[in-house]
Amino acid sequence: MTEAPHIPVMLPEVLAALRPADGGVYVDGTLGAGGYTRGILDAAKTCRVIGVDRDQTAHDIAANWGGGYLDRLTLVKNSFGNLQSILSGLECDRVDGIVLDLGVSSMQFDDGERGFSFRFDAPLDMRMDSGSGQTAADIVNTMAEESLANLIYLYGEERKSRHIASAIVRARSVAKIDTTKKLAEIIRSVVRVSPRDKIDPSTRTFQALRIAVNDELGELEAVLSAAEKVLKPGGRLVIVTFHSLEDRIVKNFLQDRARPAPSPSRHLPIAIDVPQNRLSFSLVTKKPVLPSESELKINPRSRSAKLRAAIRLGDPV
Repeated sequence: MTEAPHIPVMLPEVLAALRPADGGVYVDGTLGAGGYTRGILDAAKTCRVIGVDRDQTAHDIAANWGGGYLDRLTLVKNSFGNLQSILSGLECDRVDGIVLDLGVSSMQFDDGERGFSFRFDAPLDMRMDSGSGQTAADIVNTMAEESLANLIYLYGEERKSRHIASAIVRARSVAKIDTTKKLAEIIRSVVRVSPRDKIDPSTRTFQALRIAVNDELGELEAVLSAAEKVLKPGGRLVIVTFHSLEDRIVKNFLQDRARPAPSPSRHLPIAIDVPQNRLSFSLVTKKPVLPSESELKINPRSRSAKLRAAIRLGDPV
């Protein structure tokens, strides 16, 4: 296995927001090809990184790194949504920073056999952990039409979701949809390209299926909750998002935790199940940091990236 070419998105900006320091412990929850992890290890020569990824390929790549990185790197094959239990298993209660590069990695996207991209004719898989869970083919061949339409609309923000779902159901009644090429052709048959479109008609549906297969939004909500508990006071959370659904979750979470709970009205009782102190983070980035023009030229895939960062305040909640 050869290491896939990889350009970590906004690495200087990520490191500036994370501020890795000697002796610190950091979590890279999306190890991937290791761009952020190596950047952190290079920036602070005595820090430690816990690299988490559910894709075995990421671990295979990291195992071949040279340069003494492995002396300060702990690799964990798991989903970052399980961060709290991961750290508990390592007897590491608190960390100094967490970084997440959300979505599909370049090496996954460029590996045709993984089924993430309609650029390759491959099995319709899309699992980040290729050893477990349902595939995209399982979803498109078994899900009820209305549920499939809702999935494509919610996760892909696709306005033609009902037309696409109907076409999928008609096609699968004739033959199983088991490759990326078959699915892309079905989608293109009902979603016409307009001169204003800059993306393939299949893009939004493929995104929706990938999010569903890997429970990406559920995992994101879980890791945000865990970060609030495991970051030390002063610890930093840095997240790079690539589409509006995940960015909205991150933005709303951080903004909510960066303001105190409203004072209760003397005319209204305090709700028992509402936390009375939400002030657990201070925003480093009030607006998202975007890639520089120079990065966009050398790494076009960074064009939709947004970086948000915050500092943990006080004691864990």
